[in-house]
Amino acid sequence: MSGGIPAGRDEGESAAERLIAGVTRSLMRMTLRPVVRTGVPVALRRRRMARVSGLSPAPRGAEYRAASCGGVRGQSVTARRAPSAGRAVLYLHGGFYSLGSPATHRVITGHLARRCAARVFAADYRLAPEHPFPAALDDAVAAYGGLLSGGLGPGEIAIAGDSAGGGLAVATAVRLRDLGVPLPAALVLFSPWVDLGLGALEAPPRGEIMVSLGMLSECARFYLAGHPADDPLASPVGANLEGLPPTLIQVGTDELLLTDSRRLHAALVAAGVEAELHEYPRRWHVFQMNAGLLADADHALDEAGAFVRTHAPAVAITR
Repeated sequence: MSGGIPAGRDEGESAAERLIAGVTRSLMRMTLRPVVRTGVPVALRRRRMARVSGLSPAPRGAEYRAASCGGVRGQSVTARRAPSAGRAVLYLHGGFYSLGSPATHRVITGHLARRCAARVFAADYRLAPEHPFPAALDDAVAAYGGLLSGGLGPGEIAIAGDSAGGGLAVATAVRLRDLGVPLPAALVLFSPWVDLGLGALEAPPRGEIMVSLGMLSECARFYLAGHPADDPLASPVGANLEGLPPTLIQVGTDELLLTDSRRLHAALVAAGVEAELHEYPRRWHVFQMNAGLLADADHALDEAGAFVRTHAPAVAITR
């Protein structure tokens, strides 16, 4: 599928699913408002995000351990129901380059560990404004190098990320290619933020519950710290994307960054990259965080797992 509605997820939505989605949307809007409000000190915003993410239980059977990879601290995430024997996912969390951690994104990483039958390394990369561009990129490249030096082949690794982490995943692949480092087998991107210049964004849709132009502008300034927004390693939608690995992009239609996903998909296809864009009607920014509650989130992560297993067929999958 190269775009549009994922098969069976719009017309086939049940009344119960619509009710759950509506309640979830309302709760997300209420709890996230203090996190994404502009002008709030970064430290306070981080504490609020940690509290909000703590309301979502980790997936059953997921195991989280402090780890480091390539000198970068993070979490190693595995799932008892789908043990890994040679496949890994480097996960780059979202948070507009200034928020978030492996702990805030444990719902996604726990589900990915099972669905990808992989060990997930969630990198705790350095955040702005304390560590502006290219600190996050340097950490992501180092973490990928750590997976390679640990004995994995590039065909056994996927890089995934959401929001800023999705843009960082693309920038990491571009940087690795330019360095001559063998590329991962696949990229999986949830609502990627790939243009810090913000010039091509359209008006926020009525259903947007999290992202605002003010929030993006503020966090872009933190990350760039005066660096040009059109640097292709900061805004990879403008990079030379030739030779990048197969890429899956998932995005909701009720989010401001929908345009970024569409532009990135078009740029990847124009560069000859195998790329899929799956748009989920009436879903919000990184709705995959609601896996275990929202049917579309479960479906999206099932797709992501299948994509990784297809393109990184490193091991027999144990269920």
